[in-house]
Amino acid sequence: MAIPASFQGRLKVPAIAAPMFLTSGPDLVVETCLNGVVGTFPALNQRSTEGFVEWLEEIEGRLEGKDAAPYGVNLIVHRSNPRLQADLEQVVKYKVPLVITSLGAVPEVVKAVHSYGGLVFHDVINRRHAEKAAEAGVDGIIAVSAGAGGHAGTVSPFALVQEIRQVFDGTVILAGSISTGAQIAASRLMGADLAYLGTRFLATRESMVQPEYKAMVRDTHAADIVYTPKVSGVNANFLRPSVEAAGLDLASDEAHGGLDMENEAKAWKNVWSAGHGVGAIEDEPSAAELCQRLTAEYREAMRQACNDEFAG
Repeated sequence: MAIPASFQGRLKVPAIAAPMFLTSGPDLVVETCLNGVVGTFPALNQRSTEGFVEWLEEIEGRLEGKDAAPYGVNLIVHRSNPRLQADLEQVVKYKVPLVITSLGAVPEVVKAVHSYGGLVFHDVINRRHAEKAAEAGVDGIIAVSAGAGGHAGTVSPFALVQEIRQVFDGTVILAGSISTGAQIAASRLMGADLAYLGTRFLATRESMVQPEYKAMVRDTHAADIVYTPKVSGVNANFLRPSVEAAGLDLASDEAHGGLDMENEAKAWKNVWSAGHGVGAIEDEPSAAELCQRLTAEYREAMRQACNDEFAG
């Protein structure tokens, strides 16, 4: 088990609010950090590198001098992202504490972040990708298991965490249908260091998505999630009602032309992503209220686990 030294003593619960495309912004990041959960956002949630810098400055200004968890930024390192180098330069300039890389493990990016003492976590959906991430020198690997929102995998969390542990001795973060503090505790008990929550933070007051999107998250269940590459060219989980409303024919044999960041941004505005954890979501609290709830639930679950009759 390996929680990074820079995180120790700064978290109230071992969790990260995942960076969600078109969802996570300064308000969500700041409120989660102030309440003991790592807050993150995708650089591409701003339309330009200049806008990205504005958010970095706002977040750092609002967190300065506060007792808060670290914050992080998600960078898409796929070749279809034309802003990668410019955004990375700003990450280095502002010494962003945590960088989460997606769609490729690039040693040069890791070296750039390590140059100022930052951490790099990389998300993977299988063992092979974990091996590549370990070779690239990342500090943490995010196990994006079956049921996660967005670009999810199909492997059971029990299997994926175990296989990553076999090839990586750094921080392991588990993603996939985690919506409660008890589930954060379960992720720890099964061998992960931190839990990664995305869908649960969709339905918070600080989330930037439309009210209709939040309502759909509250009103749907795991059976309403569809896993398809037809939206963006990469398999991802989406809310079926939004897929149907957009007129997308899942039964069609027509294939998407492959991942393209510009097309993906357009597609995800109308076709809404979420994970299997929607069934556990019934309200829309503030991010602060949610973090406090998760902390209380986590502590109670761990207390019960320690008092279990089989614990010895």
